Amino acid sequence: MRQTKGSNNTKSGFFMQQSPSRSPIRVALVEDDVLFQNALMAAIDNTPDMALLSVAGTRAQGLLMLDQVQADVLLVDLGLPDGSGIDVIRAAQMKWPGCGIMVSTVFGDEMHVMQSIEAGASGYLLKDSTPEKMIFEIRSLHGGGSPISPLIARQVLMRFRLDHNAAAAPIAGKQPAALSAREKEVLEFITKGFTSDEIADLLQVSRHTVLTYVRRIYAKLEVNSKTEAIYEARNQRLLE
Repeated sequence: MRQTKGSNNTKSGFFMQQSPSRSPIRVALVEDDVLFQNALMAAIDNTPDMALLSVAGTRAQGLLMLDQVQADVLLVDLGLPDGSGIDVIRAAQMKWPGCGIMVSTVFGDEMHVMQSIEAGASGYLLKDSTPEKMIFEIRSLHGGGSPISPLIARQVLMRFRLDHNAAAAPIAGKQPAALSAREKEVLEFITKGFTSDEIADLLQVSRHTVLTYVRRIYAKLEVNSKTEAIYEARNQRLLE
């Protein structure tokens, strides 16, 4: 890494630039497209209230950059030559918790969008945005907004609507689990917080027998824990 007052040759690594004294918005960029990289650098250089601290061209450089500078806004491309920019987003969320993270990419599919948001991105822009538009969105993100391209916003809303409808509507045709009388009894004791040993004493059976009932209950309810079993049993109205 080298410090410089300004440079357009960033293909081989990343650089740092001195920030003006009036505390501009500090921007870092992880981007391997040199043309897009240079256009955005020029736009930021010509914006008085912004300073470009660092530019990385690969995933590895982006991860290293997180230990070298502290930015207010991080722009990340997802398709990097040595891996996914989502790894950089996830690491930045941990190391720079106060930083606004925005994706700038050609990927507009639901998988990349949702993974980026889950990793910590607060904005998602497709690369059809002009450098001037990007400057506006950087200010918006730094001010607490969540810039999202219209196409991406539509996908997020559709996903939210589908998830909401799936959670609100009962599963058509799904029958309650067919638990035996003894399995229901064991499930009632589990709900009340009894341990396997206590249930064995109450039913006057061995602990091994109780655990067998528990495994059958889990299998029939298609769950893997007591908490899930209680939730699913109540959802299916198997408990009094």
